[in-house]
Formats: sequence, structure tokens, C-alpha cells
Amino acid sequence: MNALSETIDTLGFTSVWTYLAIFLGASLLMIWRLDAMLKHGLEGTALGTLVMPYCSGLGNLIFVAIIAARRGPGQEVLTNCLVNNVTNLTLVLGLPALVWGLDLRAGAKKSGTKKKSAAPSASDGGAASASDDTEHQLNRLSLLLTLAAVVFFSGVTWVLGADGKLDANDGLVLVALFLFWQCFQVFDVLKHNIRQRHSFGALFYLDVFIVLIGAYGLYASIDWLVAWLSGQKGGFVNAEHLGWLSGWLMVLPNALLAFYYAARRRADIAYASQIGDGHICIPLCVGLSAMITPIAVPKFFETGLAILVGAAVVHGLCVLIAQGLPKWMGWPLVAAYAWFVGAGLLT
Repeated sequence: MNALSETIDTLGFTSVWTYLAIFLGASLLMIWRLDAMLKHGLEGTALGTLVMPYCSGLGNLIFVAIIAARRGPGQEVLTNCLVNNVTNLTLVLGLPALVWGLDLRAGAKKSGTKKKSAAPSASDGGAASASDDTEHQLNRLSLLLTLAAVVFFSGVTWVLGADGKLDANDGLVLVALFLFWQCFQVFDVLKHNIRQRHSFGALFYLDVFIVLIGAYGLYASIDWLVAWLSGQKGGFVNAEHLGWLSGWLMVLPNALLAFYYAARRRADIAYASQIGDGHICIPLCVGLSAMITPIAVPKFFETGLAILVGAAVVHGLCVLIAQGLPKWMGWPLVAAYAWFVGAGLLT
């Protein structure tokens, strides 16, 4: 038992609701400081593709470590990751689209309005508008590249698991692919900051420290909740559905991110955070788990990856043609998610 759990037990507050509250509280703390990072040296797409995925996907990484420490089946990790990724690209993006739509031009227009209101002349306003348009185009290209990576990573995982399992060698391939992708992302952010003459100030590193505190809260809550679920019998909330239940739990921070930034008309961050989070699960979490112990793929493995690839292609076409996700596209995405849940739980 970790120190936080010991303290809670001593105070007599041990219950599933306490740990759910800690999980959500730690997630909100991280989101709060991640939002502040926008002002401390990270642009929207960089924040979404490089920083937020580690924070919103941290629960999945912790789940891998806990399952390995408890010598649990690796299939639960694979189920957790499939549930996480498919939910992110279908339900979590589809529902905000139904309410607000995800227009990538909205953030650029909002930023451009602020710059123009402070501009001393028409020529300066025109330059600011051109700069905003360039930034918007770069964000679109970054999202398209990230979506292409989702298709590539999912396809590779599909091929490696075609024999019915993912072994240590398969896991090594997946982790190596992830590390290469992250190296590319880091250098891209560094190049952007050099061009824009941005630097990470002291407050940025303070935010990182606060995020780490939130990460400890996530670890303590997930560790207790996994132990609690493993001991449940009967009904749906039991050890048999650990992968599904943990996957849904860890989607909650992603959903908060998506709804928060969609409501603020920052579709670029809402989009990038969900897509980038998928890379933490597939390939990183699946790869790490397979390196520890071979994973037998579940029955809905191919269906889940097919929906994941299909959703990524649909999002790519929407970003390329419609510059975002139209409201009406939310319905097909929600329907695809219902199909996924049916294939996983009813077959």
C-alpha cells in the first residue's frame, strides 16, 4: 500500500468513491496546469501532441506497471488500450462535435481578432492575419501527420497480432516505433520555439512539478481501484471486465479535455490531445506489456483496430476537406462506438 492509501485508511475514508474522487481531482489538477502551459512556451498543437498525451495517457502507463507488478494477464492491458483509443476517436470527439462542432479555424480566428485589436495599423493587422493563417495551416498539417501515425501504428499492431498473440519481439518493435515518433515530435517543437523565439520560463517548470503531484494521485487511485476490482465477483463490475472498466475510467480525463477545449473553441487542442493520447496506448503501453509477458489477443482485436483505423481516416478527411469535424459527423462516430462495445461485450 502506498503512502496516500495508508493515510486515507488511517482516517477511515477508504471507499471506491474516495478513490474515484482522487482520480478525477488529480486529472483536473493536471488539466488546469496544462492549460497554463499555453502561456509558458507551448503552442496549442505542441501541447496537444507532446505534453498532454503523457498526462492524459499516464493512467494507462500506470495500469501497465500495476498489472505487471501483480502478474496479471497482459490481455487486460490490450483491452484497456483498445477501449481507450477507440473511445477517444469516436465517442469523445463525436459528442463535442454534436454540441459545438470542431472547427479548426475557430481558434485561429479568435487569436487573430486579439492580435488585430492591439494592432496600431492596418498593415500590422494584415501581417498578423497572414501569420495566423500560416499557423492554422501548420496545425492542420501536424494533425494530419498525427492521424497518419495512428493508422500506421494500428496497422503494424494488427499485423504483429495476426498470429493470435503479441510476444516480446513484437513489443520491442512497437516501443521502438513510439520512441522514433517522440524524437520527431520533440525536434519539431524545439524548431517551432526557435523560429518563434519562445522559451520555457520558470513557471513552466513549476507547472511540470504540479503535474507530477497530480500523477502521484493518479497512481495511488488506480493502484487501489485495480485491487478493488480484482476482488469483485458477480454483476458487470468485476475482475472479468477489468480491461473495459479501467479503459473507461482512464478515458474520463480525455473527455474532460475534449469538452473543455471544444467549449472554448480550441478544436486544435481538443483534436490533438485525443489523437496524441492514442500513441501512448498503441504502441507504447501495448509494446511494454508484450515485452513483459506475451499477450493473447481478444476476440474483438481486429474489429477494434478496424474501427480505429476507419475513424482515423474519417478524421483525416474531415481535417483536410472541412478543416475540422462537422456537427453531423458526430452521429456516425457515436454509432461506430456502439458497434465496438457490442462486438467486445456481446460476442
